[in-house]
Amino acid sequence: MIISLSAERDALIGERIYEFKKDYSVIDIEATGLNPRYDAIIELAAIKVRDNIIVDKFSSLVNPDIKISDFITNLTGITNEMMQCAPSLDTILPEFISFIKDDIVIGHNVTFDLHFISTESLRLLKKDFINNYINTLPLSRKIFPEVTNHRLSVGYQGTLRCNL
Repeated sequence: MIISLSAERDALIGERIYEFKKDYSVIDIEATGLNPRYDAIIELAAIKVRDNIIVDKFSSLVNPDIKISDFITNLTGITNEMMQCAPSLDTILPEFISFIKDDIVIGHNVTFDLHFISTESLRLLKKDFINNYINTLPLSRKIFPEVTNHRLSVGYQGTLRCNL
């Protein structure tokens, strides 16, 4: 089953799966807002796992060419100053997708991430990003029904390298 984001064909995401595998990539993005049509990705991160062992990592800030709001900075820990040396999305997205390849992707509320990645992949690369995925948010709600907030702690954890 492939899910369309809207009545128009903006982007597609892959099929939600329910069985954990030994090989996958855990992904996470940060963005300037909630809507992939109007907001921009400001961070892409992934961890590649093979036979349940972390074998590689990918992390990059992404310069959105717009000012990051104070709200987003407080939420993510990513500042406008950090964007000065960050690559553009058209530079880093192909590397990110190449890193993930056709892996099953896992993430917390991962459909949010996939909508952004799919929209931008279609816009910039003219190809769909439709990897199958496992969403850990419903698992958290099922396993911990007494918890009222299933959000993860956030804040930029990468290494920033600038040659200004």
